[in-house]
Amino acid sequence: MNVSRWSRLERSKRRLFYAMIKFKLPMESGPEGSSGSLHFAFLNDEIGPDGTAERIMTGHANGRITINIAEADDIVREQTRAEMDEPYRTVLGHFRHELGHYYWTKLIGEKPATEAFRACFGDESNDYAEALKAHYVNGPMPGWQISYVSAYAAAHPWEDFAETWAHYFHMVDGLETAYAYGINPQPLRADEPPLVQLEDPFHVAEVQELIDHWVPLTVAMNAMNRSLGNQDYYPFVLTPAILEKLKFVHELISANRATPAA
Repeated sequence: MNVSRWSRLERSKRRLFYAMIKFKLPMESGPEGSSGSLHFAFLNDEIGPDGTAERIMTGHANGRITINIAEADDIVREQTRAEMDEPYRTVLGHFRHELGHYYWTKLIGEKPATEAFRACFGDESNDYAEALKAHYVNGPMPGWQISYVSAYAAAHPWEDFAETWAHYFHMVDGLETAYAYGINPQPLRADEPPLVQLEDPFHVAEVQELIDHWVPLTVAMNAMNRSLGNQDYYPFVLTPAILEKLKFVHELISANRATPAA
């Protein structure tokens, strides 16, 4: 069973690295597992001598992205998604979210970009553990949909950034895949000019270019899913506040593209 789960995790990890390479994100080289360098641990819950389970939490710490391999099991993941009342939960989404935490440390952290980050996402110095505890006890704040791409994003600015980062990856990778299959939905209003397919979604000047192409695609995909009796393919609404956060991520990636030598 775990071999099959490992295979699914590795497939998602390859797609993660494909996007990192396409974005030309800086990648540090270092000994395998060295602190601060990006590395991965796929772990299973363990049963202690007393029969109690030691839960492995998916997360990021000091360059290490840990994934509980149970997330690669469709049944387990769907049960967790339903229990947590999430509209979306995937293995690739976990990878992209945790990568957002990694690059927050690398590209923002203590750098001058911190002030710009706080203006957009809020003060990350607020107690993280207490914020998560409050989120799980009380749930997200009323009206969170106006400012956050997901309920979990409302828990703390770090989670808001990681969720927005992951969503930006969803958009760009999704558009490139759609183009590869000749899918290029047009504006929803007949009086709007036709959209010319983006040359490379991973390298556009303005985030609005992505949004203009992404929204018609998601509307079409949602309509297709509903016509087959399925849930929405894209259960998200991109408000002006969320678009500003996506713009921050877009500009952060654009400003930190690695040189060929790196």
